[in-house]
Amino acid sequence: MWGRQREASSMYKRLPSRDCTNTVDLEENSDLLQNVMSSETSSPPWRLSFPHVLVATISSFLFGYHTGVVNEPLESISVDLSFSGNTLAEGLVVSTCLGGALVGALLSGWIADGVGRRRAFQLCALPMIVGASMSATSKSLAGMLLGRLFVGTGMGLGPPVASLYVTEISPAFVRGTYGSFIQIATCLGIMGALFIGIPVKETAGWWRICFWVSTIPAAVLAVAMLFCAESPHWLYKRGRTEEAEAEFEKLLGGSHVKVAMAELSKSDKGDDTDTVKLSELFYGRHFRVVFIGSTLFALQQLSGINAVFYFSSTVFKSAGVPSNLANVFIGIANLTGSIIAMVLMDKLGRKALLLWSFSGMVISMVLQVTAASSYVANSGAMYLSVGGMLMFVFTFALGAGPVPSLLLPEIFPSRIRAKAMAICMSVHWVINFFVGLLFLRLLEQLGPQLLYSIFSSFCLIAVVFVKRNVVETKGKSLQEIEIALLPQE
Repeated sequence: MWGRQREASSMYKRLPSRDCTNTVDLEENSDLLQNVMSSETSSPPWRLSFPHVLVATISSFLFGYHTGVVNEPLESISVDLSFSGNTLAEGLVVSTCLGGALVGALLSGWIADGVGRRRAFQLCALPMIVGASMSATSKSLAGMLLGRLFVGTGMGLGPPVASLYVTEISPAFVRGTYGSFIQIATCLGIMGALFIGIPVKETAGWWRICFWVSTIPAAVLAVAMLFCAESPHWLYKRGRTEEAEAEFEKLLGGSHVKVAMAELSKSDKGDDTDTVKLSELFYGRHFRVVFIGSTLFALQQLSGINAVFYFSSTVFKSAGVPSNLANVFIGIANLTGSIIAMVLMDKLGRKALLLWSFSGMVISMVLQVTAASSYVANSGAMYLSVGGMLMFVFTFALGAGPVPSLLLPEIFPSRIRAKAMAICMSVHWVINFFVGLLFLRLLEQLGPQLLYSIFSSFCLIAVVFVKRNVVETKGKSLQEIEIALLPQE
């Protein structure tokens, strides 16, 4: 509650300098706030916005599912489609999806600002349904790759729109918790893919079922979004004030609409999203926040986390560990870390979680390097390999996984938020693409010891970068964060 009250009291701090001279406007809004604060001492009911957030996180579930759907079935797919033993083709099955995701991510900001958040979710679901159907019915490598390309466009569009939507419809006092649902839904999607893939070795053609299953939640997302609220922030910026009020009433309750609109009118006054140019994001006063967001996502991927998710079955098989059991443990470690992060996000803060997370990942990769060395007995190497990989996933889920997607809506000014997130997510997908494409080849050429040492080095670089560049956003108003990160004109 104190967080919501502090936000209300900081409305004057968020006034643009050009509005401070308008004393009549200020007094009117001051009177408005005084009149409603007596009836607004309690926070808005979280139950009203919760169903809308839940529907939005279906896109994150699908993101996680398609991230891990080829993990267990990859060997069966390669046999059935006649490219068994071709590590480059196996890498393409993974990375083609990521190439499509780059396209979706690049367009996400413009789509979300152009047609609204709800329709953006529906546009995200459509290629996932079409692409999964194509992969499920494919008879050749080309058909599989085309289907994965379609799925990828939906995967690229979904995550940035989900972060935008959840941030904009959530009451302030549960915004961090709701934001953590995105990561938890992603974990559940990965676990779902792992469980669905368990019978693949015993049942011929089961990998096709794995793809068909994903069309169900995608269809649910497309239909359920018809009944969800549109982002009031987007409606207000489009000049549709009455509709924004109606959506706030759905999300917060009627007694909280006036305060929400007063806050929105002040925080967004003078913002013109149509004037945002790409050049503003790459140099000038917005460069620093875009650089921080892009670098965080780049380091997240260069840590090697998605190599673990994509190829964990192959890695554990080489270590002599049953892949089914190992994959289940990976899913549990990921989900457990994400739940703990949700609890600690507003207690320890974003920066602290990032520092501890990347530090733990360094230690985990050191265990992996040790396991790959010739100085450890086979049984000891197996325990170190499994333990190090599980610890790596767990510590990733504590901070490096959920924090960047939560931090971006906080550090980006409202004016550039959607397009800046599109740029940062595109960096994420470019790095993700090359990791997925080259991991198995690098594992063959360099060996696990050197490759894991490289991943460990990137984690260490991330610790230094976070320490020097990321500001703590816990308990700070959006205006305070903007002042700390954005040089004034």
